[in-house]
Amino acid sequence: MTDTHSTDAPAPVRLETATALDRFVADHDRALVEFYTAGCGACAAMEPVLGLVAEETGVPVALINPRDDPTLIGDYNITRVPTLVIFENGTQIDRLDDEFVGADRVVERLR
Repeated sequence: MTDTHSTDAPAPVRLETATALDRFVADHDRALVEFYTAGCGACAAMEPVLGLVAEETGVPVALINPRDDPTLIGDYNITRVPTLVIFENGTQIDRLDDEFVGADRVVERLR
């Protein structure tokens, strides 16, 4: 896995399991996770936005498809995608699930 503690935030990383998500969140003081599904146009449009957010804020970003590990759907109450969840010290502190969200709005929520 890429070193996400540097000042240059890496591109969003793809995770496949709840265990990988737990590890990602535990490894970072703050983290942003997008729950997406394949074929979701708004989800695909979010990926470059999330890259910009990572660059601007230095907050590590992960992408995970809850269909790859269905326990995620209930654990994180995923009722629509994309859903963005902000974690701080391992705890979910905020979420955005309004379809496509611009970089400015995401950055604002991370500050």
